[in-house]
Amino acid sequence: MGLAPIMGGFAAGSFGLAAGGLAGGAGQAFEGHYSRLPGRPEWGAADLPEPSPPGLAGLRWTTWRRFDPGSSPSATWQKNLTGSVVATDVDGRDLPPMTKKSKSSGNSGETAGSDRFDVAALRDMAGEKVFARGADYHDDERVEIVTIDRTRALARVIGSEAYRCELVGMGTKFSGECSCPAFSDWGFCKHLVATALTANSLGSGALEQASSRFAKIREYLRTKGVEGLVKMVVGLAERDSSLLKELELSTVAATADDPTLLAQFKMAITEATRTNGYVEYPKVRGWVQGIESVLDRIAALIESGRAALVLKLLEHFFARMDQALQNIDDSDGGGADVYAKACEIHRAACRQAKPDPIALARSLFAREVDSEWEFFHGASEAYKDILGETGLAEYRELANEAWKKIRPLRTGARRVEDDQSSERFVLEAILESFAEREGDVHGIIAIRARALSTAYDYLGIAQLCLDHAREPEALKWAEEGLWQFEDHPDERLVFFVSDLYRRIGREQDAEKLLWRTFERVPSLQLYERLKSAAGTDRILADAVRDRALAWLRAELGKPLPRAGMRWSSPPELFIRLAMAEGQLADAWIAVEKHGCSDVLLGELAEACEHSHPAKALKVYADRVERMLRLGGQGNYEYAYKLIERMRRLRQAIGETKQHLAYLYDLMNRHKAKRNFMKLLDRT
Repeated sequence: MGLAPIMGGFAAGSFGLAAGGLAGGAGQAFEGHYSRLPGRPEWGAADLPEPSPPGLAGLRWTTWRRFDPGSSPSATWQKNLTGSVVATDVDGRDLPPMTKKSKSSGNSGETAGSDRFDVAALRDMAGEKVFARGADYHDDERVEIVTIDRTRALARVIGSEAYRCELVGMGTKFSGECSCPAFSDWGFCKHLVATALTANSLGSGALEQASSRFAKIREYLRTKGVEGLVKMVVGLAERDSSLLKELELSTVAATADDPTLLAQFKMAITEATRTNGYVEYPKVRGWVQGIESVLDRIAALIESGRAALVLKLLEHFFARMDQALQNIDDSDGGGADVYAKACEIHRAACRQAKPDPIALARSLFAREVDSEWEFFHGASEAYKDILGETGLAEYRELANEAWKKIRPLRTGARRVEDDQSSERFVLEAILESFAEREGDVHGIIAIRARALSTAYDYLGIAQLCLDHAREPEALKWAEEGLWQFEDHPDERLVFFVSDLYRRIGREQDAEKLLWRTFERVPSLQLYERLKSAAGTDRILADAVRDRALAWLRAELGKPLPRAGMRWSSPPELFIRLAMAEGQLADAWIAVEKHGCSDVLLGELAEACEHSHPAKALKVYADRVERMLRLGGQGNYEYAYKLIERMRRLRQAIGETKQHLAYLYDLMNRHKAKRNFMKLLDRT
């Protein structure tokens, strides 16, 4: 049997191999390529790629000292029967055994920081792939520990750019934060792994240097004196625009009068919230940090007795942010978070400044009703202690006046056609919050009764009545909802009424309602309700099963109603019910005659592995072929999982040889798909 050439993915340079004493052909030659390491003109035993495939005893190859195939060879290597590699220099001198370069995989007992972060916990938190990449970063010395103490490790990690990494805790209990995009998207990243491994590897000298770094800086700064520090900070500000802005705002806050401060901070808000068109996702985090910095300065003004000024600044901030949020990719919610932070500052400023309650109520009401965003949703509740009775009364009056302008929604009206839907939703919530504070159930019902466009609206009122021990009123609203939407019943309302019927002793009415609904819009949930009503009575349960399956069987093949079924067609539901009841043969008959969705077919195949293994195997084999036609690593991996399932199933039924034949045929037909072939190598 011939041996295929070794192509291990290496880039530059070359090595030659000669194999002797191997089955099927002694003295066969091999060629491959490997890359030159930076600063490594010569290869040592630990650096050479091990020949593949492994385990070939007697394999012998020659290496060259430099990357020049025309130069003299430097050593001869041979793999013996035990799997170890023996090397002999061409000059006759012995060379050390061939070993592989070790990766960062655990704590070292020889370093001062070795017990800082538990590597097993680190690997578990990051995952294997992220851990391996972080280990590479650590091995490549891309990490600079800025400072470290018993509670925190701060580092600068060089990736595609420099990232700030911070780890808090030690041992198996720690958490981290990194400034890279991957941390925002996925959490614990390779930069944090590299930071932890580097912290673990610190020797006593490096650990001392990192832990005392800022202490030494502080000690030095104290010797500079005030003028020296001023000169140093100003010099840094000249080169760092962010620092310059920070210093300017601090100076204005400490020295300027209110008009100057208002103008300067408005300018800072405008600049911080500027989007320059659109802020893409990778840049949103930095954009948000700039806004947070300005908000921190604004919040500090409250402590200096300038709360009224803060309220004016925040009016400008909210107006700017309402526009800015439309022009950023806020997938992570950073923009929303910074807006919410400003709302907290606003409440704190209101508590100190004590603005006129009527003016405040009008301002808050306008923001809650008119804004496209919901940051002031529930403002009357959030500000109730600040508004007081006078402000709350004004708020409620404003809501009542606006509510009069909202048109009632007729039964069956589509909400998508309601041009007042946004105002309706907000005003309903405001008025209900006032009614709830007073315990006014009738008031809440009256509010909700103006928008009864769906069966669920009736259910909401019915549930409210039931929650307040008003069963007759609850049943009245629920039954009216059933009647209004008889042609399009809502299962949630149907279940509510059937449960209420049973609660008041109307068992037969509950059963009739469920069967009537099932025969109009059948569903698995309705069937389960009917079965549960039978309880432990096996005869009744079997009767429910037979009636449901008989009705569905009669519906098979009929065209769907104009509006279709709510969740699935009768054939699909019949198959699901047959599966649930263990009537798998009937399920397959329905599949073969009427078809079903791919998802349901897969579920049926899994359920039938023991009773109908041949059918299950055919479903899996068809899916494998489809995945291979589609291509792509994800589809290949799914196909491989299906093949493994087929292997276990065929092994269980004694068809191992058939599975091997299937694999051979599969590999023959798809041998050009190299990534798929790599997966099959596992089998």
